[in-house]
Amino acid sequence: MPPKADKSSGKSKPTSSGGGGKAKKKWSKGKLKDKANNAVVFDKNSFERLYKEVPTYKLITPSILVDRLRINGSLARLAIRDLAAKGLIRPISEHSKQLIYTRSTKDEDVVVEKVEVEKKPKGKKGKAEVAEEEEDD
Repeated sequence: MPPKADKSSGKSKPTSSGGGGKAKKKWSKGKLKDKANNAVVFDKNSFERLYKEVPTYKLITPSILVDRLRINGSLARLAIRDLAAKGLIRPISEHSKQLIYTRSTKDEDVVVEKVEVEKKPKGKKGKAEVAEEEEDD
């Protein structure tokens, strides 16, 4: 009988505890934000929209102008300053970091006077009040 071949001297399969079976995890680059292509100077269309539409907005901030008019932030701050100087919008809060304005209304300058009306007390009348009313009749 011929001698048996030695199995251990040849190539052997890695054992399950070796851990060489899986490939390395590939890291994703994450979601990339689209670059905003906002205008740096006013063109004719955005300049007309600034004076036509913006004074009708209820809330006016630089971020709203950037979003709606597609202009950059510094241009939006200058536009707000210009509209406020012309009296088309009025300030609510002027902080160095956030400017908040609203549309200016025509009734701002008019002072409304309050007229006081005598109010009669509600509820049941006392005996003295009933007696006074009967005397008047």
